[in-house]
Amino acid sequence: MTTSWTVARVVRDRDAGLYLTAVVVSGFGTSALWLASGVWVKDLTGSDGLAALCAAALWAPTLAGPALGTLADRVRRRTLLVAGDLGLAGAVLALCMVDSPGRLWLLFAVLVVYGATGVVQDAAESALLSAAVGPELLADVNGLRMTLTEGMKLVAPLTGAGLYAVYGGAGVACLDAATFAAAAGLCALLRVREERPVRSAGGWWAETAEGARHLWGHPALRPLVLAGGTTMLLAALNSTTLYAVVDRLGHPPTFVGVLYAVQGAGSVAVGLVSGPALRRLGAGRFAAAGIALTALAVAARAVASTPVALVASAAGGLGLPCVLIAALTAVQRATPGPLLGRVTATANALLFTPNVLGLAAGAGLVEMAGPGLLCPVYGLVLLATAVPLAQRADRAARTAARSVSEANPA
Repeated sequence: MTTSWTVARVVRDRDAGLYLTAVVVSGFGTSALWLASGVWVKDLTGSDGLAALCAAALWAPTLAGPALGTLADRVRRRTLLVAGDLGLAGAVLALCMVDSPGRLWLLFAVLVVYGATGVVQDAAESALLSAAVGPELLADVNGLRMTLTEGMKLVAPLTGAGLYAVYGGAGVACLDAATFAAAAGLCALLRVREERPVRSAGGWWAETAEGARHLWGHPALRPLVLAGGTTMLLAALNSTTLYAVVDRLGHPPTFVGVLYAVQGAGSVAVGLVSGPALRRLGAGRFAAAGIALTALAVAARAVASTPVALVASAAGGLGLPCVLIAALTAVQRATPGPLLGRVTATANALLFTPNVLGLAAGAGLVEMAGPGLLCPVYGLVLLATAVPLAQRADRAARTAARSVSEANPA
């Protein structure tokens, strides 16, 4: 199945098209505000540390992902998405009042609410998408979502920076509010027949634990999600070496932006082919191949060569999303609808919390050792993560083939 045919097939699906359009619209505003918030804090305080806390505020709610994701299984998902987008549209407008260091608490409060709502919406989107487009299109839609999200990261930050330079933070906040309002309208147009939510007699925490048990007890999901979390940890550790890599190459620190842009282009490309690749290889092999490519890209950054650094960034952009797309698609396919919200949120917590830990640990490690030592070590650990995942996938494929031949001797 060609990539162009796959994209056309997804776009022709009404609900998939509406969903992906909403992703583009809201993702544009989110990426613009993500950059502008740090610049905003830096301008008001002059503090690099406080500016860095903006990203921490957005990521912090991921730690409570399993509990937050349970909400997506207790109410209608489409209603939850619309309400969340409208709520965020109102919340970001409150940022227009941030005009002095004394009001920065409001910016950080909104960013935490932003992150928490995002955790809930990611869980609701996964569950709603599974019901809306059917299992045969899930991999393609998840891949295109990755392409569009990464594409927005290439365009929106520059737009946000320009808007901030002309109108200040309030202008970026108004843009973000408008994108959320538009996304709410698009989600309201989705035609999805949802089952009535059924709540457990044990209450909120019992439901949260039920989702965690399903994920941890599933023989295919657990190794895939754990491999994804390990990959994100090593990728975060590796990202802290970027400035040291650029320094070894003799470029100014701004060259990091070039490497990120090349990596983003790789992620855009892999999203277009992930659907056909998943169908051909299966989730385990597809994820293992992506992790192995990421391992080679990470290790290659130890080479003090600009062309090698650019190729490594492109390879990392191609490899890293594979395990995320594979894990999310596998969760959607292997989880009953009533559990899907909390299982998705639990999987996201296991996948992305290591990213936060890796950024913190890597900042200390890069002060003690340079990229010439750290990058090969990170690459070897990634390769050690990919090998057992590929072996498990091969064993599962052989078992399935043997079962089919035994059932059909002819």
